[in-house]
Amino acid sequence: MTTSPTLWEPLTLGKLTLSHRLALAPMTRSRAQADGTPSEIMAQYYAQRASLGLLITEGTQPSDDGQGYLNTPGVYRPEHVEGWRRVTDAVHDKGGHLFVQLMHVGRMSHPDNTPHHRVPVAPSAISADQDFFTPTGMQKTPIPRELTTTEIAGVVAEFAQAAKSAVDAGADGVEIHGANGYLLHQFLAPNANQRTDEYGGSIQNRSRFVVEVARAVAEAIGPERTGIRISPGIPLGGLAEGDSEEIRAQYRHLVAELAPLNLAYLHVHHLGDEELLRSFREVWPTALLVLRYGRTRDEIAEYVEAGLADVAPLGQFALANPDVVERLRDDAPFNDLDPATLYAGGPKGYLDYPTLAESSPS
Repeated sequence: MTTSPTLWEPLTLGKLTLSHRLALAPMTRSRAQADGTPSEIMAQYYAQRASLGLLITEGTQPSDDGQGYLNTPGVYRPEHVEGWRRVTDAVHDKGGHLFVQLMHVGRMSHPDNTPHHRVPVAPSAISADQDFFTPTGMQKTPIPRELTTTEIAGVVAEFAQAAKSAVDAGADGVEIHGANGYLLHQFLAPNANQRTDEYGGSIQNRSRFVVEVARAVAEAIGPERTGIRISPGIPLGGLAEGDSEEIRAQYRHLVAELAPLNLAYLHVHHLGDEELLRSFREVWPTALLVLRYGRTRDEIAEYVEAGLADVAPLGQFALANPDVVERLRDDAPFNDLDPATLYAGGPKGYLDYPTLAESSPS
């Protein structure tokens, strides 16, 4: 399936013309400087993978409150913008396009990991109850502070400003992270969102914050520069979204609310509910990206070939193979992933995965 002709057809995404249907999926790598400024090795890392065409970066916090993990990048200070400009220039020089993923972690944080050392914020004061890596070792995520409605509006504005900063840094667009257990996803999940105001209770109310963020970002930088990621039913960060019918109702409503914004793309981290995925395909007006859990190499092109997706983002396959596009075209073997270096902080396991040319005997 990886040699399927459909995978190699061009695609228009927003104002970008992509030469194939592969992309780099966002993956936290913890290689930014301590203050959140993208490092020089980050510029090299993304440039190495520019042949993927569309590169979606690791989660990037829009504020001090948005940081959860150590050495993750920000995009809300002048030094952050300068750092990202080095990254975008390096990617563009290699012919690639880059979307910065905007990620506010909400309750998935610890005061020891943030610049201001404050208690995390969330839709409700309910701990994720997760073991979390901090400078002093593993600690439990604390009980977060519930955001006020005024503060929610402030977070929406932070996303919009961060999107402007990313574009100022040369990014081709941003992806709003509404998935994987982080703040936007927390608002969608009944066990994390027990508010009784206009942001909690009903499916419509729980969706409100996500839609407001998407609308604000699209208005700030243009819908053609804005993507959004969702992960229906994926129980990361201690989230529970109910049974399959509840999940389908929640996300059908959310996607129907987002569709009129005419964003550049919808990125689905897919657990396997094909009925739900087909419903997205029916109503979503632009590109649909689908990253499937547990996918094998032979299944990379499956959803593109079936018409259920326009783009197949690659995660760990691309992490360990900077020339993954060439390897797929030539049916060449993949490098093995080294899990010990995923978040190690330096170039080992980050910049030193060999290309086919580098692996071949001279």
